[in-house]
Parts: sequence; structure tokens; C-alpha cells
Amino acid sequence: MERRILGGTGISVSEYALGAMMFGSLGNPDHDEGVRIIHAALDAGINFVDTADIYSAGESEEIVGKALKNRRDDIVLATKAHGSMGPDPNHSGNSRRWLVREVENSLRRLGTDYIDLYQIHRPDPNTDVDETLAALTDLVRAGKVRAVGSSTFPAEQIVEAQWVSERRGHVRFRTEQPPYSILARGVEAAVLPTAQKYGMGVLTWGPLAAGWLSGRYTAASDVISRGEGRVKTEAHKFDPSLPDNARKLEAVTELSKLAADAGLTLPHLAVAFVRAHPAVTSVIIGPRTMEQLESLLSGDGIELSADVLDRIDEIVPPGTDLNRSDSYYTPPALATPALRRR
Repeated sequence: MERRILGGTGISVSEYALGAMMFGSLGNPDHDEGVRIIHAALDAGINFVDTADIYSAGESEEIVGKALKNRRDDIVLATKAHGSMGPDPNHSGNSRRWLVREVENSLRRLGTDYIDLYQIHRPDPNTDVDETLAALTDLVRAGKVRAVGSSTFPAEQIVEAQWVSERRGHVRFRTEQPPYSILARGVEAAVLPTAQKYGMGVLTWGPLAAGWLSGRYTAASDVISRGEGRVKTEAHKFDPSLPDNARKLEAVTELSKLAADAGLTLPHLAVAFVRAHPAVTSVIIGPRTMEQLESLLSGDGIELSADVLDRIDEIVPPGTDLNRSDSYYTPPALATPALRRR
């Protein structure tokens, strides 16, 4: 599997990263099977594993820790902090108080004494980014973290963080981890160019658009029957009767035809599209089963022709999120009415 350098750190990572969100109660609760899946990915040439404290409330990190026992030195290990890990409001966010404590919890669950890439999972409007970066700098200097990154940050906050690091002498975010798929191309407008400008590595997540590009959904009835749970709990992203989701389904129909004409499966087309962007360092794939892992790995090395990429641009224009909810971050000024009213 091809390797690329991670954001100027000198760390060599595989072009596919194994995402561990589906390991644990959130996806596959069988720890032994999770370990087998991780080992299969490593044996296939993946050397980059990405998880987060919040995935299955720490269970994912525990499974990853079991799998990496005796293989730790050969693996680039990434995790994240920010999400709520308990009822106390101070057990979340990007404060020094929380990060210094939570990194120790992640190290314990992962069974390691250092993390290669420690990422801030989302922006925190209640914490000055200077506070966050100062804490991360101390963690790097203490040897607990090798490099730091952001995840799902808008371009303007990526720039702010870079400026604060330069002016305050902090370590800087070396990577950004945005959602990116054929159906959610909004990051092409500013996030990816900004990451390139600052020499940041980009680890994309969600190349199958939460299952929309998995090949399971070919009609509205498929979404309703196969994604029944998500239609109920995340109607804004999955209910096919809503206009934004109807647009996604229409695009999926066209993309399925394009994939067939190109002799590809839809998932292989989707992952190869993300890999093709020059800003992307590694594409995170998040299998729940061994079958899903093997299917995704069989697409390694697929290169899309200019004609196929041009046709994708016709179906979903560059820089477009067919459903704005798929950006996975809403600025506080849009989410909180009090911030827009006197």
C-alpha cells in the first residue's frame, strides 16, 4: 500500500487509515473480532489507526489497545478528545483542565505511553484556542504526544490556530480531519486549500457518506428499510422524503451508473474519488465487519480517469454539500438564536 508523509512531520502513513469508530457498542461489540479486523488491516499494509475517546465511551480505544499489543512500534496511532465523557460539563471540551486529564485516560485505554497524533475532535467556542494549543504544547514536550491536529474545523478556525501557534510559540496543528465524500464536497472550497497552504496533512473521514455510497441504497424504499434506525434518529440526514436527502438519492443513482460503466463498485468509486484529491494524505475507512474491510481493501490502487472525475463533477458540483447537515459542524452563530439578536 502506498505511503505518504503526514503533514510535514516526517511520519510515513498508509494512504488508507483504519478508523475504529465501529469497534465497541456503537457498532461491533465483539472485542475479539475487532482485534482480528485490526490485525487483518495491519497485515494488508495499513500502518495508521485512528480512534477517539468518545467512540463507544472509550471502548474503541480499549479494543485498539488490545490489538496493538506487541505491534505498537510499527503503528502510527491517532486518537481524539473533545466529546463528552460523562455528565460533568468539565469532562468535555478543549480546556487545559480536560485535555491534560483525558490524554492520560486515552493512554491507559490504549495501553501505550505515547500517542502519535492527538486531535481536537471539534472546535470549542467556550475555550480560547491559545489555551488549547498551550496545553497540547506541554503534552508534546512531556513526550505523551508526538504531533497534534484538528478535526472538522472550518477554514477560518484552522487559520486562527496557525496564527496563534506562530505568535505564541506553540506547537501547531499538523493535520486536519474533515468529512469528505462525493456527496459532501464542501471542504473543497476552503478547508482543503487552507490545509495545503499550511502544509497540513489531511485525513478524511466518511468517504461512503454514512452508507449512502455503500451500494445499499438504490431507491427510497431501500433507505427506509435498510436504514430504518437512522431514518428515525437522524431524519435530517436520512429521510428520503426531505429535499436534501432526495438530492443525495438522485446523485447516488447517477453515481451507481457511472461506477458500473467504469467497471467499479460504488464504494470503490467513492474511496478512489477522495484519494484523488491532492490535499488528501490518508482516507479513513471504518469497517464494522471483516467482510466490509476486505471489500474496501480490494479497491486499493484504483485510479480514476479524468473523464470519470469530470462526470462526478457534473453529478455533484465541486465544493457542494448536497445536504448541509453533512458538514457535521454548525457555527454557534447559526445554532444559537441569542447570538444573532439584540
